[in-house]
Amino acid sequence: MDSKNNSSSLLSVKTDIPFSDKIGDPALINSKGSLNLVFNNDLDLDTVSDGIKLFKITSDNTEIEEDIIVDKIGNSLKALNISRSDNSKFTEGDEYKLSISNIRSLGGASLKEDFNNYFAIDYTFNLDMDGISDLNNERSLVVCISDIHLGANDSYSEITKNREALVNFLNQIRTSPNVKELIIVGDLIDEWFIPMNLETFNGKTQRDFVKSVAFNNKPVIDAFNNIINDNNVKVTYVPGNHDILIDYDDIQSIMPGVNQARDVKGLGSYTPKDIPETIIEHGHRYNFYCAPDPSNRHITQSDSILPPGYFFTRMATSSVVQGRPKRDEDLPVVTKNELGTDQYRYFLYWNVWKGLVTDFPVHEGLDEKIINTNLDGFTDYYAINDFLPYQESENDIIKTNLFDGIIENWDERQDNNLVPVKIPIEDAVLRGALASFLDDQSNVQFFNNPVSDKRIVIFGHSHEARIITSLNEKQEKNVYVNSGTWIDKNKCTMTFVVITPQKSNESAPSYVSLYQYSQDGEIKKLGSQAVINIK
Repeated sequence: MDSKNNSSSLLSVKTDIPFSDKIGDPALINSKGSLNLVFNNDLDLDTVSDGIKLFKITSDNTEIEEDIIVDKIGNSLKALNISRSDNSKFTEGDEYKLSISNIRSLGGASLKEDFNNYFAIDYTFNLDMDGISDLNNERSLVVCISDIHLGANDSYSEITKNREALVNFLNQIRTSPNVKELIIVGDLIDEWFIPMNLETFNGKTQRDFVKSVAFNNKPVIDAFNNIINDNNVKVTYVPGNHDILIDYDDIQSIMPGVNQARDVKGLGSYTPKDIPETIIEHGHRYNFYCAPDPSNRHITQSDSILPPGYFFTRMATSSVVQGRPKRDEDLPVVTKNELGTDQYRYFLYWNVWKGLVTDFPVHEGLDEKIINTNLDGFTDYYAINDFLPYQESENDIIKTNLFDGIIENWDERQDNNLVPVKIPIEDAVLRGALASFLDDQSNVQFFNNPVSDKRIVIFGHSHEARIITSLNEKQEKNVYVNSGTWIDKNKCTMTFVVITPQKSNESAPSYVSLYQYSQDGEIKKLGSQAVINIK
């Protein structure tokens, strides 16, 4: 049917970019010089000039109208191109509103309702010496990396192949004119991923171990120290679980002058000064198996904090080194009893261990005293069965040699570890080892916590890089990012996070982006989100 004779039909429009109808959650697009609109009917061009407007949105939601040119695309009366009057691209780092109203077709059709939608222009990110043009060579970027896992011995270290690329990345951070801060979000040094039979410190001290890691990874540590010594980029270290025992002085001994964010022993979190609604931490604070644990202090006669994940990691390292051999020995059977809630929870705890031990078999027997500790007050050799729950045949009670009381002391442990919102014990036991459970804690601990003001949360720990958005009770957009890892063998490795604050009071969005570095220095964007009006 001819559109001239179809005055009762509605006018509709399609665009070549995504839009959002929420000013606080604009669609994010790459740098672009113009927009294309395609309508379903031929347009009355006399209605176009006043009917299509473009506005830049400022941080206080003021709309500043842009001078635009609206042209037909070819000879079509249905397709329009919208560009700025000076033909420049839309400015990176800004939010825009496209408004279409009072526009009609030749047949008199109009839109069912006014088109008022929002988009923001992402930065064309790079770490080149020339910098990001729309940042005007200003230092504002906050870069986060985590889970590097530097080891003392390349025969079992988790990062060897990616080490050179990491050095190249750090050298680019050093020379970029836009990077303001570099944050190491835990697990820089790996004191856990060591075969069971090896003595961690080789008869020496923890400080010696840290220095041996630095020596074995000298180009990496040198690259960090070059950044620190230049004093152009603030470098901050936050502890993880694999470096949970490595203290302030240990880190200073290899990276003098690095800023450290610590609270409880083995834990820390960091908020950049200019982005107070952000919190950055490793994430093991919320992990039942990796958070600082005082359960063994009656054994160590010290203020030990090693959690059960340490003993699992020692076993898993041996399993990897041994090629994950088939286990000839069956695990002892533990059955559910009727002796109370805590006993049921120990049964759940055993089931998790059963799966982990089954997945990482070793040649050694379960009762073989093979785990060589000599750290955090532990001086004995331990067997796998020492950290596995077992059941007494005479009374059905489920017990454990190491971590006795770990179920009962969970709430106290969370208090000691400054967990904002208590995690129920059964959730902690059953889901604590899952990456998705850690992701969920961004909502539990911060976004849905009425006393929290955080709208950007960055964790490491899980080695699973991702970016997830949500809304808080005020219907404000929040962004959670996991920074991933740099270890050699991982589904997605060499990842990092970049926070770009709003560049001026005339610009509303801050940006949170997840990137992947490559062996040849190329940078791939894995995801990016705009967050409006971060303080």
